[in-house]
Amino acid sequence: MRNASADTRRDVCPNQPNIGSLPTAIVDHETIGSEDWDELILNLEATIPVYDRINRFATIGQVDKWRRMVRQRFPSEDAKLLEVGCGPGSFAEDVSGVDLVCLDPSALMLEAAKPRVNSKRQDRGDSEVEFVQGKAEELPFDDNSFDGACSLFSFRDWYDKRAGLGEVLRVLKPGAKVVIVDPAKMNRIHGFLGWLWMRVWVGAYARIICGVKDHPWKWLTKTYVTFGTTRDYVRMMEDVGFENVTSKVVFPGMATIWEGTKAES
Repeated sequence: MRNASADTRRDVCPNQPNIGSLPTAIVDHETIGSEDWDELILNLEATIPVYDRINRFATIGQVDKWRRMVRQRFPSEDAKLLEVGCGPGSFAEDVSGVDLVCLDPSALMLEAAKPRVNSKRQDRGDSEVEFVQGKAEELPFDDNSFDGACSLFSFRDWYDKRAGLGEVLRVLKPGAKVVIVDPAKMNRIHGFLGWLWMRVWVGAYARIICGVKDHPWKWLTKTYVTFGTTRDYVRMMEDVGFENVTSKVVFPGMATIWEGTKAES
């Protein structure tokens, strides 16, 4: 089973010197090997206590702006939105006026997200979020269920990106869109600069914050190496069946926003 659960919990980042081995079976820009994916989930769970702090540092404070850009791309009311890979709720907590379903493979991520997100929604008078443990590649929803779907800094971690995109297409209503945000990699040179930023700058900061040499960002940097280019995923979205696929590399060149629409009929 690829689903992570509370039974597999290890100590969190600040107190965990043994985060895990580096990936060995990541295949290409489309898939991640089973054992590596399980290890990836454990490393992601280890980031929970400092997730937002390090992400803001890693993106020079731009991550909140990118999240706002995604929210603005969806209806503001009378809609049902799916977030695939919600993590600890960093995006979901500020989604208002719509019914929201948050999916994540990690029970620990959902445990962290639920009180954080629902507390803010209650203050705004929004309905509670439906939290679902599951994987992008096997979405537990009916066809044509959602008015929109998004994935922010999770797509890179799907173990079969093509299959996951196909599932997202299936559960979207005709005419609905998906919006994905993940690291930008326009070409090899840009990719090398991105790796250098994560390996040296973000890695040094994560080591200080976590207080250990083998922090989870050391492992996560490796997944960036095999992540494809911006154009790779434009082609993949088109191959799967999305229409009007676009990509935009956003300032300061660290992230790409992909969009695609399900055909009307």
